[in-house]
Amino acid sequence: METGRGGIVFLVLSALLLQTNCADTEYNVGIGIADITGPAAQVNMMGYANPSQTTKGIHLRQFSRAFIFEDKNKNTVLFVNLDACMFSQGVKLEIIRRLKSVYGTKYTERNVCISGTHTHSGPAGFHQYLLFSITSLGFVRESFDALVQGIIISVERAEQNFHPANLYVNSGELLDSNINRSPSAYLFNPQEERAKYRYDTDKNMTVLKIVDADGTPLGMISWFAVHCTSMNNTNHLISSDNKGLAALMYEADINGKDVLPGKGRFVAAFAQANEGDVSPNTQGPHCLDTGLPCDFNHSTCNGRNEMCIAFGPGKDMFESTRIIATNQYKKAKELFDSATTKLTGPVDFRHTYTDMTKQSLEGGRTTCPGAMGYSFAAGTTDGPGAFNFEQSSTSPSPVWNFVSHLIKNPSAEQIKCHHPKPILLDTGEMDFPYAWEPAIVDTQLLRIGQLFLIAVPAEFTTMAGRRTRDAVAQSLMAAGFTDKPIPVIAGLSNDYADYVTTFEEYQEQRYEGGSTIYGPNTLEAYINVYKNLSKAMTMGSPVAPGPNPPDLISKQISFLPPVILDRAPFGKSFAECTQQPGAVCKQGERVTAKFVGANPRNNLRLEDTFLKVQYQVNTSNFTTVYTDAHWETRFEWESKGLFESEVTVTWDIPLNQAPGNYAILYYCDHKELGGNINLAEGTTQSFKVVNSDKKFATSKMDQYQKKLERKEQLLKNQNEILKGKKGNLNILSKRLNAQKDSNTV
Repeated sequence: METGRGGIVFLVLSALLLQTNCADTEYNVGIGIADITGPAAQVNMMGYANPSQTTKGIHLRQFSRAFIFEDKNKNTVLFVNLDACMFSQGVKLEIIRRLKSVYGTKYTERNVCISGTHTHSGPAGFHQYLLFSITSLGFVRESFDALVQGIIISVERAEQNFHPANLYVNSGELLDSNINRSPSAYLFNPQEERAKYRYDTDKNMTVLKIVDADGTPLGMISWFAVHCTSMNNTNHLISSDNKGLAALMYEADINGKDVLPGKGRFVAAFAQANEGDVSPNTQGPHCLDTGLPCDFNHSTCNGRNEMCIAFGPGKDMFESTRIIATNQYKKAKELFDSATTKLTGPVDFRHTYTDMTKQSLEGGRTTCPGAMGYSFAAGTTDGPGAFNFEQSSTSPSPVWNFVSHLIKNPSAEQIKCHHPKPILLDTGEMDFPYAWEPAIVDTQLLRIGQLFLIAVPAEFTTMAGRRTRDAVAQSLMAAGFTDKPIPVIAGLSNDYADYVTTFEEYQEQRYEGGSTIYGPNTLEAYINVYKNLSKAMTMGSPVAPGPNPPDLISKQISFLPPVILDRAPFGKSFAECTQQPGAVCKQGERVTAKFVGANPRNNLRLEDTFLKVQYQVNTSNFTTVYTDAHWETRFEWESKGLFESEVTVTWDIPLNQAPGNYAILYYCDHKELGGNINLAEGTTQSFKVVNSDKKFATSKMDQYQKKLERKEQLLKNQNEILKGKKGNLNILSKRLNAQKDSNTV
């Protein structure tokens, strides 16, 4: 191929520009996003362990967000943030197998960290340990495959979107977004330790800013401690909860609102931290029958835990989700925009498998084989349990002891090891039909310059996380790390081993203590492991790989019935619209349409949608403006008999929605008796969206609110001036009195 002189000059300049850009950046970063939404019907939701809480549609789709960090020496770590309740060891083993088949040894269990946001509104059934799959009727292949497929696609996209990049880190305080749901247990921590902190939850958010050589935003990761339990255990729609919504808000902000969710260049992840005892329901727990505060130590109302429930800042769970999401999004954006601390230095990692049931500690103390306490069954104020179990239970019940010991009678040694926890389920010693809980867990430390991600496989409470961060920072500096380390807890990573409290919090046996499965010394054992990892990292020495965990996927059992058949009602056809929207709808109103449906388990429609809201551009063209991944839509599925079902699609029209003609589409994948799945498409009639008086009223209200805020600020200023004048008068009065006394003398 021949090239003219101008072409040669262009190629040379391009090469020089590329070298210059690389020289001006510290790292290479790849970022990708993909859909991981599981079955939207008939599958129990992971988190509240409520058998009646099964999926019946979608409010927000779930996504995997992958970030590859590579230094100049090609050292690499992969951090993946999932809109999932937590991560499963079995899923990670499968992910590593598939990554190795494509990328060789570039990705292993040692340098890959996969972390869950902890939404309680996603499908369950993807764990390899039995305890976490009981309410989902065992293993659910669709949930497992959706996670695996989506994670792999997000990593592939990250590999295809590598950029020379600079990284900055920033942190700041976010208030009014979390409370401690076990404050009585927090008070068991030493007073001198509590005195070091202003709050009983971590209010700090840490943000990692990712930009290219020109400063163009590429991505963002935020770590902030708050449960994704804004959506409560009455919800049946798949949702990524407050953190997932915050991510969608940020991505829409940067990519533009016309870019559909999961399709933009900029990717924002809102990751989890030490949220073990941290709730988003900032109104706190109150009794449903009286409206009074619950019992402080036991979270009961007249002795019943089911009546004690915490409520969010909003009027319902949807508004509460939006408020907590908005708070996180706004704070992350503020920290991103003001970040100036640049990360420099290598990318590194240390990882070991740790048998948490056999950790020896000073003074002859040990950890224990796993066991769940009575308080575990009581649930939390975010989602109380059943059968009237009670938090802070340190005495066993003869009745429940009899029932639980029919399953497994714990030994005297096990009872002593877990004291003061009364053992309800001796899960660590139960292996029929396979292991109930993990014994060997992932423990991992990732480094990106001065930033250290402490990847913990459990839910650490506020103080447990603080102690772990401090221990890692001290260990790094003691081993010779010369810069100031920035340690961050990356919660619910790589595996799930329930909760971790401090030794002192464990004594009260709140829900978190009853769910600390390896006994009262669990935290100290974890801290020892992470101190060893940080020391080895600083000194450049390897660590022992540790014992390999079991791979139990081939042993999984499932009692969830498959979809047999879909049928349309007599005289109707699949996807037929049975309830049309009104011909004219105003901005701010809700549009509702109903269709002859089919079971959504027939096709998860990953990277796709069950619905579309389309805008008519001209007489022959429509463009999609909303899907089932948007906050403004809801896709609801309802069984109408043995084989029939109905789908309801709702669209909350934004106040700023462009007026014009719209239509709602539904995609119906229905199953025939022979097993074939066919697609039917249904659509509503075209309907018109017109301007709303609400917009004008809202604008007037905004103006009125701003006037009130200005008046309030003016009053504050006047008060400050008056305080100053009063202070000056006091000083002057003292001086006059002193002068008077002097003259008298």
